[in-house]
Amino acid sequence: MPSLRPITMLWFALAASVLLLDQYSKLWIVERFSYGDIESLSGFFNLVRVHNYGAAFSFLSDAGGWQRWAFSLLAAVISIVLVVWIARLPTQSKMEGLALALILGGALGNLYDRLTLGYVVDFLDFHWSGMHFPAFNIADAGISVGAAVLIFDTLINGSEADNNE
Repeated sequence: MPSLRPITMLWFALAASVLLLDQYSKLWIVERFSYGDIESLSGFFNLVRVHNYGAAFSFLSDAGGWQRWAFSLLAAVISIVLVVWIARLPTQSKMEGLALALILGGALGNLYDRLTLGYVVDFLDFHWSGMHFPAFNIADAGISVGAAVLIFDTLINGSEADNNE
């Protein structure tokens, strides 16, 4: 079995850190908040406890239960693809590695919730002028930031790769 490069181990450690931070933060919320509880921390931010049975923005949350297994399977397949992708990354692809690690950690965090609870625990609630952004969690933030970094990296470095061909 080939050994993993140190940079690859760094990406997997970052993914594991996102997963652990996500799960610890959800455990903290579940221990302190009942479902539906809200604690206002500022004029634009609340801690809440909500359960998301669907995907992003509660997409398909009321679909009857099949979505739990469909989204779990999708997250598992994506996670496997990400693990292979990270393992094959060239050493110099640091932004891409960062992005993929954040996405992997987030995907695994929400996958764990779906498999063990049947829903994803969300608790970060940002609002402004009476309008609320859908509640989310650390895993969602990892996925979103990772996707943004991946897009940015593709826009910045994608043209360099095209010129090298």
